[in-house]
Parts: sequence; structure tokens; C-alpha cells
Amino acid sequence: MTIAFIGLGRIGLPMATRLLAKCPGLRVSSASGRAYAALERLGARPTDAREVLAACDTVFLCLPDDQVVEQVLFSAQGLAQWMRPGSTVVDTSTLGYTQTLAIARRLAALGLRFMDAPVSGMVQRAAEGTLTVMCGGAQQVLDDMRPYLQAMASNIVHMGPVGSGQLAKLINQMLYNINTAALAEVMPLACKLGLDAQAIATVVNSGTGCSHASTYFLPQILAGTFDSSYPLRDAYKDMRHAAHLSAELGVPLPVLAAATATYQTALLQGHGCQDKGAMIKVFEALLGVQFRRTPGADGTAPSYPAN
Repeated sequence: MTIAFIGLGRIGLPMATRLLAKCPGLRVSSASGRAYAALERLGARPTDAREVLAACDTVFLCLPDDQVVEQVLFSAQGLAQWMRPGSTVVDTSTLGYTQTLAIARRLAALGLRFMDAPVSGMVQRAAEGTLTVMCGGAQQVLDDMRPYLQAMASNIVHMGPVGSGQLAKLINQMLYNINTAALAEVMPLACKLGLDAQAIATVVNSGTGCSHASTYFLPQILAGTFDSSYPLRDAYKDMRHAAHLSAELGVPLPVLAAATATYQTALLQGHGCQDKGAMIKVFEALLGVQFRRTPGADGTAPSYPAN
């Protein structure tokens, strides 16, 4: 079986590298081509040739959003029209539910199999091959793809029919994003009240306030590091997808709405190029404090005040 992997960004590159160990000669493609040389040294076959990619039995996608996915598949130079009936598209990108259903319908009309398989776990787990992948599609497609998914993920969960993978990813991201926004709001308050940032971070991460968001972001924020994860401007798509479903279903999501307002404020204040931890800067500015490690041997900034 010939396999292609398209999209070699922050998550896609380590995923493709892991898959390459299972699939020598893996065809890889990306818009920038920056990773081609490194992957070629590992045995991959970089290519931007449509005919080569479309001739593969399976095409994995790991792309930024639905517009890029649709361009790769359905533009005038898109792959779908040239792929053989019975071939499979596995989309590990994070897309909206309705967009995913539309893509699946268009591929089915061409006789192509499809599975949405968004992932969770960030870059480190992608490099380790321990991602969680949430699969939406027919059981047979998952059974056929499982050996390849196992090269990239330690948790492979069949969520149901097409689109279910994206719904599962959205639920996970809603909780994660709410937790991150809550940290941004509450931790500067701790500094305003005179608590040491490092000390309260230790309490939270060893107590009942602990979450994946706190264990990952609090050490980064304390160190003043805001470029270690996905940029806010890109992560905001999850909030848009959730708001769309909320409006479509008529389901109130008040806590999510409050978290979304924090995201939007951070974006309007120019923090979009930084990661989700940068949302804390909204409330740091409001309260006139900084949630940073106290001065020590490493010379890091004081926890407060900001000015």
C-alpha cells in the first residue's frame, strides 16, 4: 500500500516522522517544503506532484483549517478528482463538524473512503507517538487504518460515524480552552492579593484546581514563555466551531461564552501570535500585576507589580 502524508507543520511533522517508521518510502508534501530534506534523509519521498500524491492508496491530511483541506482536495489542482475509487482519505486536521460532513459527501460521490481523525496531545506526544486520535467513520475504514494510526497514537478511539471524531475533539478542546481561560483570569488575582506566583502555582498543580492546562501552562507563564504551543489566532477556530454548534442547536454555553470573550480580548490586544498562555496578559494588564516567578538565580521577573 502506498501512503501520502500532506501537511508538515508543528504537529504534522512529528506525526509523519512516526508514520515513516511504519511506511518506508512515505510520500510527504507541504506548502513550505522546509521539512523535505530532513524527512528525505529518513527515507521519505518528498513530492508536490499531484499525480504522485493522488496515485496513493491512502492520503493522510494534517492541515490548518477547512479552507486548506478543501483546496488540497477539491481545487482545480486538487487530489480528489484524480484519486482511484476505493482509495482512502484520513483527515487528522481539526475542522468544523458541518464542514467535515460536506467533505465526506463530496469524497463519497467520487467513490473515495473518508475518516475524520483529529488528534490531541500536542507536539511532545506527537513526537513520542502517544497521541489520542478520535475517529469518525466506518468500522472497516478504521480497521484498515489502525496499523498506521498506531504508529502515531497510543489511544485510538472510534467515536461513531463520519464527523464524530471532530465532535469529540471539539468537546475536548472546549474543556481545555475553558480551563486555560480560567487560569488567565484567576492567577493574576492571586498576585493582586499578595500571593507568590510560584507558590500558588505549586498549590494549584498539586491540589484540586489542577488540570492539564494548569500543569502545562503555569510553568511556561511563570518563566515568561509564550511561544511553546499553538498560536492563539489558530486555536481560536475551536471557539468559533463551538459557537456555531451552540447557535445551530440552540444550546446555551455560558461558561464557554465567557472563555471566548477572554480569547477575543487577547486577540484584539495583539497576542494572537503567542500561545494560549498569553491570555493571562489580559488580566495582568487589568490588575497591574505579572504572574511570573520571583527573582532568583535565574534572574526572572518579579511576580508583581507589572509597572
